[in-house]
Amino acid sequence: MEQGSAREGVRPAYAPGAFSGAPADGRMPECRVPEQARGEQAGAERAGAERAGGRPADGEQARGEHTHSEPPAPRVVQRHSVRGQILDALRAALVDGELVPGQVYSAPALGARFGVSATPVREAMQRLAVEGAVEVVPNRGFRVSERGPRELAELAEVRALIEVPVMLGLARTVPAHRWCGLRPLAEATVTAAAVGDRAAYAESDRAFHRAVLMLSGNEQLVAVADELHRRSQWPLVSGPATRRADLLADASEHTALLDALVSQDLAVVQALVREHFAGADR
Repeated sequence: MEQGSAREGVRPAYAPGAFSGAPADGRMPECRVPEQARGEQAGAERAGAERAGGRPADGEQARGEHTHSEPPAPRVVQRHSVRGQILDALRAALVDGELVPGQVYSAPALGARFGVSATPVREAMQRLAVEGAVEVVPNRGFRVSERGPRELAELAEVRALIEVPVMLGLARTVPAHRWCGLRPLAEATVTAAAVGDRAAYAESDRAFHRAVLMLSGNEQLVAVADELHRRSQWPLVSGPATRRADLLADASEHTALLDALVSQDLAVVQALVREHFAGADR
């Protein structure tokens, strides 16, 4: 789970049990008529009613009356800004180790690498500086932060203090079938781990944990836990790269955790979550 961990051994992969949760309720989503269609239908009905009552319809302006033009169509907003795309790319490069801790990178050089100007890179790097991933070096660029095992262990401890009691509470209250929707997210971590894609694994790992914690209904908790999780995935200043076997071991814990949550086995849930975080400081 944690990209910055340096483990001496490989934790055994957990064999997930058969999932016995009930299927989703299968209800069809509410049918909604598009806004444009509703507007056209209402206009036709209004015109018919006005003609029936002797009043002029649209386009047949009576003397002294004012007409109102239709409001302009809403502008299409681009879903992902250039800065957002560059931010995602830089985060992936951090996790993959392409951006080396201690090294200084300039915005123009990174912009040339991504085929964009220096401005969106500089803005994305400023965001990473706020998060603590990089440090601003005046007149030079940005230095990738150097982290040691102690910081990683502290992050793991704080995450455990937050997530362990929350997951135990969810295990007591969430019905088995609610966990069914999380199964594809757990399987996505296994898929990324199998090919050794550290950036994809980091993203799918956070997605799984976010989905679990979102069942608590506490958005602030989810935001804080996700930020701690992201920081725990940055690489250490020294140490071997995360091995594919390590990723597979972590991914298997996701599926095993779902099985324990479905069966409401609190002892196994607590043991799995604590072991999951313990891998971060080894």
